[in-house]
Amino acid sequence: MIISTIAAQRRALFVLALTLAIGGTRFVTQAWAAGAFAIGKCGAYGEAYDFAGEDAARLAALKKCRGECTAISMKRACAALAIDMANPCGAHGYAVRPHISSTLNEATRECYKFGGKECVIRAWACDAKG
Repeated sequence: MIISTIAAQRRALFVLALTLAIGGTRFVTQAWAAGAFAIGKCGAYGEAYDFAGEDAARLAALKKCRGECTAISMKRACAALAIDMANPCGAHGYAVRPHISSTLNEATRECYKFGGKECVIRAWACDAKG
């Protein structure tokens, strides 16, 4: 009887430790789930992902982007930038969506919508759960 009680206690401690470990990884993923994508002229871009907050992610993305850039947030999502290869300084499109496939499609559509002739994905990034 004593052996089974000790074995049961060990199993309970193992299950508790496993639960805490899994719960801890979920906390880390949720805590570091902010990102940003900076977009500039002529295909310039910068990305930042898995930051603790949106402001820090925006600043990091803007640092990577050359020239005058605008940052968009992506929290647990993906962002993509499409440019017109016929005129890289012309039409472009971007999108932020929960999944990469819809993000890439929407960014390409946006580029064509604004007059692009040969729109291609220039860059993309996903943050945490994106």
